Amino acid sequence: MNQRILLSTPHMSGNEKKYIDEAFESNWIAPLGPNVDSFEKEIATYNGVKGASVTSSGTAAIHLALALLGVCKDDAVFVSSFTFVASANPVLYLGAEPVFIDSEEDTWNMSPEALEVALAEAKSSNRMPKAIVVVNLYGQSAKMKELTDIAQAYNVPIVEDAAESLGSTYKNKKSGTFGTIGIYSFNGNKIITTSGGGALVSDDDELLVRAKFLATQAKDDAPYYQHSQVGYNYRMSNVVAGIGRAQLEVLDERVNKRREVFSIYQQELGGIQGVQFMPEMNETKSNRWLTTLTLDWEKYNILPQEFISKMDAVGIETRLLWKPLHLQPLFADSKFYKDPHSQIPVSEKLFDAGLCLPSGTNMAEFDQLRVITEMKKILNSSRKHVHVFSWNKKIGSNSKLKHKIN
Repeated sequence: MNQRILLSTPHMSGNEKKYIDEAFESNWIAPLGPNVDSFEKEIATYNGVKGASVTSSGTAAIHLALALLGVCKDDAVFVSSFTFVASANPVLYLGAEPVFIDSEEDTWNMSPEALEVALAEAKSSNRMPKAIVVVNLYGQSAKMKELTDIAQAYNVPIVEDAAESLGSTYKNKKSGTFGTIGIYSFNGNKIITTSGGGALVSDDDELLVRAKFLATQAKDDAPYYQHSQVGYNYRMSNVVAGIGRAQLEVLDERVNKRREVFSIYQQELGGIQGVQFMPEMNETKSNRWLTTLTLDWEKYNILPQEFISKMDAVGIETRLLWKPLHLQPLFADSKFYKDPHSQIPVSEKLFDAGLCLPSGTNMAEFDQLRVITEMKKILNSSRKHVHVFSWNKKIGSNSKLKHKIN
């Protein structure tokens, strides 16, 4: 019986146990220790920034970032709408109000034009946001040059949510290093994992010191437990950091593999009527964390949820793209700025048409062949008129797959 194929599973390098054993042998188990210190230095070096603070989750890192930038009760924070809820939940933790910004077609990420409209209106109403959370979706960088220029013109700091884009580049610079603060996630489904965890990076030394202070319960420098402000229990454990060190060693390999997985999907599925893959901008390199596409479902007698159910029935996990946050019941009363170039919000169009395919770096070539074959079968059988493609001709055209079907 074929094993179930999941979207993105952890992929160990084989070196994790060395660092974990060191933590146990030295009894450094708590949220401090040599692995934590080394992991922070290694993350900073890899990304070309001054420093990093590793945390218990990417969400915790966003929460810390907003707190560091002075976000308080009733403040406004602008957030990409087309993202996972963790990008916006920390705004609510602080009692602030999220304002959602639509995507644009070129990157599926925050629309610079929508951001500019929102900031101009905020200035005229004397209600400027304390921060802007820009998300790099599915590994693809947003238009950070345009977005940072606009934010700087209005003197608003950016938190770059690079939870999904570690290892990606934009204009030869690492994703997550364009904002005042950058955020990464090491959740179990990310391109590298610590099982759970995150990191905050910055070129601002003072912010980095403050981040570690707040993440360790904001304990004052006193000979007893004294606390003058609210702190959090957000530091990463030394054991978990050991897993991260080994994972970081193979990050570039994982990026290359995810891009290879994407290339095979693109070659084998790109000729299907109505299929469009997530674009990659010039001067960027996406880590292709997940292979994502849009499909013109009107050409087929099947709804997206039906397609997902049919794939699930043959043991393959597929998933819709993120539901825009401005459509979530949690944020029903929040303000939303649409991309001015699109009659229908871009984020809504992408949600209606989009699909995520299994993309794990430890997915066997034969399993990727299964995904491609089953997807073509379902679409062929659902086509409104006649079959317009044959998987027999397409599958196996890639040299890496030929030996699997001979």
